[in-house]
Amino acid sequence: MMRAWALPALMVACGVPVAATQAAWGSGWTAAVSLVLFVLLGGLHSPLMFPRPVGAAEALRRSAVDGRPVVYWRAGCKYCLRLRFRLGRGARQVHWVDIWRDPDGAAAVREANGGDETVPTVVVAGRPYTNPDPGWVRGQLPPAV
Repeated sequence: MMRAWALPALMVACGVPVAATQAAWGSGWTAAVSLVLFVLLGGLHSPLMFPRPVGAAEALRRSAVDGRPVVYWRAGCKYCLRLRFRLGRGARQVHWVDIWRDPDGAAAVREANGGDETVPTVVVAGRPYTNPDPGWVRGQLPPAV
């Protein structure tokens, strides 16, 4: 759990001294903008940008019932973030598994990728796809009702 928050915390921790230094030099607006920028970057790379994850076993069970893809991801991964943003509202239709929270999910990713924890790994109909095109993943989602 802590590992997922390390990068966002580091970004905010770096932003505070940068903003403090700029404020000390008399540049209040620049300090405020810098601090907001670092906080936003930290937020973008945090687990808050993704729907609530479920365990790997539960995600696979749900996927077998409703046919929706399972996405294995981790916080701080720029490719996972790209997939999340490109899916837009469709991201809520996907079963998300955080491999840093779920050891079974990490094991499934290593099995699919020859021992590497390469994410995002998307499982559709029982078949894994490593870092697929977000447009293709969007096409695998069921039509909205």
